[in-house]
Amino acid sequence: MKKLSIEDLFSVAGKTVLVTGGSRGLGEMIAAGFLANGATVYISSRKAAVCDATAARLSEESGGTCVSIPADLATMAGVASLATAIAEREDHLDVLVNNAGASWGAPLDDFPENGWDKVMDTNVKGVFFLTQRLLPLLGAAATPQSPARVINIGSIDGIRTPIFDNFSYGPSKAAVHALTRQLAAALAGRDILVNAVAPGPFPTWMLSTGVGGGGNVETTNWDAISERNPRGRIGTPADIAGTVLFLASRAGEFVVGQTIACDGGITAT
Repeated sequence: MKKLSIEDLFSVAGKTVLVTGGSRGLGEMIAAGFLANGATVYISSRKAAVCDATAARLSEESGGTCVSIPADLATMAGVASLATAIAEREDHLDVLVNNAGASWGAPLDDFPENGWDKVMDTNVKGVFFLTQRLLPLLGAAATPQSPARVINIGSIDGIRTPIFDNFSYGPSKAAVHALTRQLAAALAGRDILVNAVAPGPFPTWMLSTGVGGGGNVETTNWDAISERNPRGRIGTPADIAGTVLFLASRAGEFVVGQTIACDGGITAT
């Protein structure tokens, strides 16, 4: 039997990766994990200046190549522009991380239609159609010995009942988990493996807005959230990056159509 070294099992060196929503939060953590391990990474987000700045900083910090391609993935025009821009730069794509997401908070009686549509368009429609548009590049990278990967970032709010009044967010993430299974069934025979990660609490702008931090990650009271977690803490960049790197590496090649909760035990308890 071949020696099962860490390098053989978990290497992502030389892979070409796209991380949507990569300018901050979980996407930035994931992009940094790939860059630290020798991948070339493209990141995308709606705000061009922020996306450009993050790509420049991650390139400098890692000594690798991080390229910014801003796009609004809530629109079909944004999906098309991102897919075209990647195809103009690369002849294959090893890993697509569908992380771009939106949320909307409002009481049930007042929840607006645009709060439903924006979340569903970004979190579900954008994931499906970007994956569809990038299938030629994913297919060009895919072989039986080294399948291409699609990794969708869902949420534990798509598994359990959310604690916030975000009535479109949980259903959108449940849809991402269901879409993951269906895409996995459709694409496994084409050597494209599809899985999802359902994160719990991480120190992100989105969660900060929900827990009263106003989007200020640095000043949010994360200790109060940590106290309610079975692990006694919130997630770290190593937690989310490690889970995604596992799914993107040789170690994850027999995992197909799964949603892995990365939440410190919340859904289990």
